[in-house]
Amino acid sequence: MIRHVVLMKFKEGVNETRFVDLENGLKALPSIIPEIKSYEFGLDVVRSERSYDFGLVSGFENLEALKQYQEHPDHLEVLKIIKELCENIIAVDFTC
Repeated sequence: MIRHVVLMKFKEGVNETRFVDLENGLKALPSIIPEIKSYEFGLDVVRSERSYDFGLVSGFENLEALKQYQEHPDHLEVLKIIKELCENIIAVDFTC
């Protein structure tokens, strides 16, 4: 199993409407992309100085499945929204 973790830091003054677009786009992906085995995301609740604003944790059977997800057209559309909203995005992928 491959675990894909993404942390996002939003730009100052992010438009709430765009955030709703992000959430709706993310919610739709597991029913569209069969390679997704698990998918969780949400806003940070601690809000500490070192916190990022939003996190996503997803699971895939193997690296090929992760690659198919990353290249899927619907994922790429959500990625456009993420890039609009974020000043910084970090990710890690590991086996578990």
